[in-house]
Amino acid sequence: MEKMKFAATCLFGLERLVGEEIDALGYKRLETIDGRVYFEGDITAIARCNMWLRCAERVFIVAGEFEATTFTELFDGTKAIPWENYIGENDAFPNSGHSIKSQLVSIPDCQSIVKKAMVERLKSVYGVDWFEENETKVRIEFFILNDKATLMIDTSGEPLFKRGYREKAAEAPLRETLAAALVKLSRPRENVITWDPFCGSGTIAIESALIMTNTAPGIRRRFSSEHYRWIPKKVWQDARKEAADAVNLDTTFKAWASDIDPECVQLAKDNAKRAGMENYIKIFQKDALSIFDNGERTTIVCNPPYGERLGSIREARELYKKLGKTLSTLVPPWQMYLLTSEEEFERLYGKRANKARKLYNGMIKCYLYQYFKDFGDKKPFEGKKPHDKDFGDKKSHGDRKPFGEKKHFNKDEKRGEKK
Repeated sequence: MEKMKFAATCLFGLERLVGEEIDALGYKRLETIDGRVYFEGDITAIARCNMWLRCAERVFIVAGEFEATTFTELFDGTKAIPWENYIGENDAFPNSGHSIKSQLVSIPDCQSIVKKAMVERLKSVYGVDWFEENETKVRIEFFILNDKATLMIDTSGEPLFKRGYREKAAEAPLRETLAAALVKLSRPRENVITWDPFCGSGTIAIESALIMTNTAPGIRRRFSSEHYRWIPKKVWQDARKEAADAVNLDTTFKAWASDIDPECVQLAKDNAKRAGMENYIKIFQKDALSIFDNGERTTIVCNPPYGERLGSIREARELYKKLGKTLSTLVPPWQMYLLTSEEEFERLYGKRANKARKLYNGMIKCYLYQYFKDFGDKKPFEGKKPHDKDFGDKKSHGDRKPFGEKKHFNKDEKRGEKK
């Protein structure tokens, strides 16, 4: 089959995970930049990637790439693309896009130029002067980076985080794509419970069950490219059959989801049932500050409230202090993965994380604080401040910078290790 170039977009910080998912599907990665992974595949990649990518936001076909420092270059480059291969005479073709570090900075002007160039191209092919645009919608996106324009065709429609099981959401919900990433980073196993004590809509627990039953995240939804006439129906039929055949319900994996709010508990139950994962998730009402040792190996994966999401920053900080005291009573081998935007979290929590990974929850910069080893004699942060000489002794924590010291991370870089 003919090879095509694709782009999978994602939240900042998830590029490596998306790349690994693309590898697992058998497609070839070409390039990775902030927020997107370019790869090569045949036409089956359209359906299979939309069906299986858990951490990506959308899947695009790269229709063309060219240098564009002027509107004339943008027009000519866009017009040269064979749009008639993708867009029918009566199809709608709206466009939107972004421009970063480029001479063309006006997005409305770029949209107008792209539209005009596409119209001129299609007029010459179909021999008409007016397009009704009343049939299939084929959304076009342009991305101009360092004066290089990339014109792409959206194959997803609704973003991929919309799995179809969450009709309603709790306040400040976590995207399903980010929840799946948190679960993957926590390395779920059959003999270890995954517990989210701030479950809200139940997203983390549901995503963990989908992963452990090998249920494709897109199996319960539809995609815009299913309506594209140039994609054979068999491509989508085969992808859906593959996804259905891959489901493994014979697993002993269990997730726990709890919340102090009874409305959230009911919401999580409803969402789990819609996702078909209710048999793998125990959902109950409980204050996170009363977590108990359940006698089983457990990994805490959660997105506790923080100032930008819920309540005040002061309230969030008080919660972190109490949470640290509560979780410190749990003996290893419990592991903790906590996502928050609070950069002082480790001080408040009372223990330095083994790793801290920078991620984004929408536009909010966050850190995933990962606790998966017991340091034994490592002392808490009693009375120490970030500028203290002996705070966060580098000798005992590798080459990681002391807590509170400013450091800029690359998207896939973790504190304490290089890419």
